[in-house]
Amino acid sequence: MNAQSGGRGYATGEAWWNAGFGGVLPWDENYDNPDGQVSIKNRSGAIRTKDHAFFDPLGTNGRACVICHQPASAMSVAAATIRQRWIDSNGKDPVFAAFDGLNCPGLPQEKASSHSLTIEHGLFRIPLPWPPKDVKPGFKIEVVSDPTGCNVSPDYGLNSPNPAISVFRRPRVVANLDTLLSGPGSGIPVFMADGRKPSLESQARNATVGHEQGHRPPTDEQLKQIVAIEKQIYAAQNSDIRAGLFKETALGVENLAKGRAANLSMVAVSFAGWRTSPPEMAPVQSDFRASIARGSDHFFGREFSLQGVAGSPAKSGTYATCHSSGTTRWMDIGTTNQQVTHLPLFKITCEATGRVVYSQDPGRALISGKCEDVGAIVVQQFRGLAGGHRTLQMERRRIWKAWSSSMRGALASGTPCNRSVI
Repeated sequence: MNAQSGGRGYATGEAWWNAGFGGVLPWDENYDNPDGQVSIKNRSGAIRTKDHAFFDPLGTNGRACVICHQPASAMSVAAATIRQRWIDSNGKDPVFAAFDGLNCPGLPQEKASSHSLTIEHGLFRIPLPWPPKDVKPGFKIEVVSDPTGCNVSPDYGLNSPNPAISVFRRPRVVANLDTLLSGPGSGIPVFMADGRKPSLESQARNATVGHEQGHRPPTDEQLKQIVAIEKQIYAAQNSDIRAGLFKETALGVENLAKGRAANLSMVAVSFAGWRTSPPEMAPVQSDFRASIARGSDHFFGREFSLQGVAGSPAKSGTYATCHSSGTTRWMDIGTTNQQVTHLPLFKITCEATGRVVYSQDPGRALISGKCEDVGAIVVQQFRGLAGGHRTLQMERRRIWKAWSSSMRGALASGTPCNRSVI
């Protein structure tokens, strides 16, 4: 059963879950996307969502957890889906709440341009107090530019009565968390980008009071419901229109739920059968499978230096070193230090060394106050990436091309993960 808003689909094969819809989240469900199908599997069976804390609004703005963690988007959100939601709801859906769905509170709520980061990029405002409570920062932070205006706002910015830094992030995938939280790392079971909350329970409390604007945190019973569903839901791309079914490898939601793809080392060896294909297979399928196998070889086999990478678990490694599903540590892989025109740009000057870093999201440093944490984030999982729409994929490809271009020179010097210093 697909839960839809009054029967309105958001795109072919997709559905939007409204807060308080009251339907049933099936034991498993498939959702179409341009590359094939993303699948959701509930290890504990179908869930009746009526009076369930993950699906019901707990705050004052009409949101629930499911608003930003949509099953059809692999338990996150897709920019194009949000864009369509703006049209269908005339901008009145709770996903556009002023607190973080506006580029900055105080902008005209009824104008799409005021929500451009949410509508066009699927990003939400994360206001963080500066300096952090009980922390003396080891660096100076300045706003170089800010198209949103929020960081220079007299009411919400760095020099406001309650000084804050606003960064903009996409909601993380709340699925497959048992593989993320049980793996090796810092010993701190976190999945938030900056690791500011040490558990799923504390993250849920923070989200209820913040993103849902609740007057009080959820009860113990509500927390139990939220955390239970986060730990029993699996999401992954299950098929590709060119490659076929991923269950033939270690990929796919079934293998993931059964622990056959819990870590990347299991995935690494599973493409061996795709290097060559039977002669009766269509060339487009066999060629695409072979290209995936080659990409796997590069991802797991290309070694480079990781010296100087904040949070790195080793002095050298592969792409898989930084993106293992069990990685819960924060690391600087360079992605937050790329200037983009639609996001704020900050200048960080380290007090001890005078080192200068330019970043659009200082990451963990906004929590720890440590200069060595500038740009370090808890690396996102790679499951269900195709759950986004075509425009989201194009944005990913644009970012990937820009990042790859900057990496080519770094690869030549053997240090591809080092942060950019301007």
